[in-house]
Amino acid sequence: MDKMICFFKREAVLCAACFLAVISSFIIPPDTGYTEYIDYRTLGILFCLMAAMAGLRKTGIFTFFAEQLMSRVKSIRGLMFILVMLCFFFSMMITNDVSLITFVPFAMTVLRLTKNEKLMIPIVSLQTIAANLGSMLTPIGNPQNLYLYGRAGMDPAEFIALMFPYTLASFILLSVIIVLYRNSGRAVYAESKTQINKDKRIVIYTVVFLISLLAVARIIDYRIIFVMTAAALLIFDRSIFKDIDYSLLITFAAFFIFIGNMGRIGIFKNMLESVINGRECITAVAVSQAVSNVPAALLLSGFTDKFSELIVGTNIGGLGTLIASMASLISFKYIAAVENKTKYLICFTLMNVLFLAVLMVMYFVLS
Repeated sequence: MDKMICFFKREAVLCAACFLAVISSFIIPPDTGYTEYIDYRTLGILFCLMAAMAGLRKTGIFTFFAEQLMSRVKSIRGLMFILVMLCFFFSMMITNDVSLITFVPFAMTVLRLTKNEKLMIPIVSLQTIAANLGSMLTPIGNPQNLYLYGRAGMDPAEFIALMFPYTLASFILLSVIIVLYRNSGRAVYAESKTQINKDKRIVIYTVVFLISLLAVARIIDYRIIFVMTAAALLIFDRSIFKDIDYSLLITFAAFFIFIGNMGRIGIFKNMLESVINGRECITAVAVSQAVSNVPAALLLSGFTDKFSELIVGTNIGGLGTLIASMASLISFKYIAAVENKTKYLICFTLMNVLFLAVLMVMYFVLS
């Protein structure tokens, strides 16, 4: 029983998605239409990207790169800038989740070694914001981007152009906060433990990542990429199969079923469309605060075709509450083990509200 309760707590979004899918199936009994609900392209590409990132992270290449940068830092501001911007820029390519999984523990280790533990709460808060905001620039930066990018039928340049103003504003605001932070003490980090040898896995997973980008850009069919990725894992490193976030894939599938069923209920569909119409971005931000931005993207996409508004709204909506972006829970898990949870939540929330307010004002100005 205890294990079941822990599972429900750990996978609350997955459980909610499956519950909604099951309930909706009583209203619309399973039939051949169910096969059309699932966005197999999104799930296939997401699987390939997660496999590539899991493999590359295991090689230590991201930590190695971070250590090389940190070895050149001599000031508190420099330390803060590197630790925060590692999350910001890496998240554009390796996703916000992988960025936080890699660089939050690294940052905590660096802060202990340089005796700057007092900076742990503000830096981890900024890292989380940076990962969520840096990831919004690219179609592969986070799961909702990959899904909405596919639904919108955009090309990569069009997507980047849409999100570039918000990403630039986020970078400037992060930089200003770091510059204004009290610059006391020194940050000398001489540790460089990670060694990158001639590991063939780096080449293999880099190739998997690059060919996955070809599927994202619709140059190669995603099914070919999926088969190639699965074959590479079977031949070179089957352990990667265990590192893939299957709960996210199942969550997507469950929401696809729920949305598909709701879309076949005329009254419900018309009601939601009337609520969302003309307020896509604001609705996405609001819904994200309660259920997080990935489910918000999946839910709202079934009732509007204004995908550009949803892309902006679900990315900005990742700011605000702790659950507005599920990636934020990754940082919270790490920091809660060593720091006061209340202090972190206060710092995290205040910073998130600031960024959310600035980007929402920007949205209204640009609209």
